[in-house]
Amino acid sequence: MEDDGRHRVLVVEDDGLLRTTLERGLRRAGYRVDAVSTGATAVASARTSPPDAVVLDIGLPDADGRDVCQALRAQGCGAGVVFLTARHHTDDVLSGFAVGGDDYLRKPFEFAELLARVAGVIRRRPFTAAAPGPVAGEERLQVDPATHSIRYGDQQVSLTPTEFRFLACLIARRPEVVRRPELISAGWPGTAHVGENTLDQYVTRARRKLAQVKFPQTLENVRGVGYRIQ
Repeated sequence: MEDDGRHRVLVVEDDGLLRTTLERGLRRAGYRVDAVSTGATAVASARTSPPDAVVLDIGLPDADGRDVCQALRAQGCGAGVVFLTARHHTDDVLSGFAVGGDDYLRKPFEFAELLARVAGVIRRRPFTAAAPGPVAGEERLQVDPATHSIRYGDQQVSLTPTEFRFLACLIARRPEVVRRPELISAGWPGTAHVGENTLDQYVTRARRKLAQVKFPQTLENVRGVGYRIQ
C-alpha cells in the first residue's frame, strides 16, 4: 500500500475482542493499523512494515511482550512502544522501561487515554528508525522472542530467557557501549541485586552463543564502562 503520510500503529494483542476494538478505534483516529496476536508475527510485521508506534500486550501466548520489545529494538525498530499490562506491581512496569519501552497502560483503560499515550510516544520519537538492512554480502543477526534463539545465516542457537534478554539488549544497541547496570536491568528485570561474577558468566555465555552461529563480530569489554558488539 502506498504511504499516505499517516502514522502506522502496530497492535499486538492476543485477546480477539480487544484487538479488534483497538484496531477499529485507532483507524477512526486516523492511524494506519496492523493488528497481530503473537510476538512472532509482531516481529515479522515490523520488519516488513515499520511502525511509528507499537501497542504491545505483555502477556502473549508465544512470548513475553518485553522480549518482543527487545527483539523489535534488536532489528532496528525505533517506534514508540506502549505496553498494555494487567499487572500492577511496580517492578513489572519498570522492567518494561528497562527493555526499551516508552510508556505503559494498565488494564482496564479508557480508550481516550490510549490515544493520548500513542500520540505521546510518536511525538517523542518523531523519526521512526526502520530496520536497517545489512551491508552488501552480510547477513542480519536475528533474535526470535518466541523460540528464545538467535540466528545468523543458516545457523541458529537456542538461548535461556536471561541469555535472550542479555544478548537482545546488546544487539539492539550495537555498536554502542551498554553499561553494566543497563545490562543487568535488561537481563534480570525486577531483580534487586546481580553480582559482578554473574554478569561476567553471562558475557562468556553470550560470546559462546555468538560463536556458535558464526557471527563475525565480537563482544568487547570496554574497561570500566560496559560491553558492546563490535
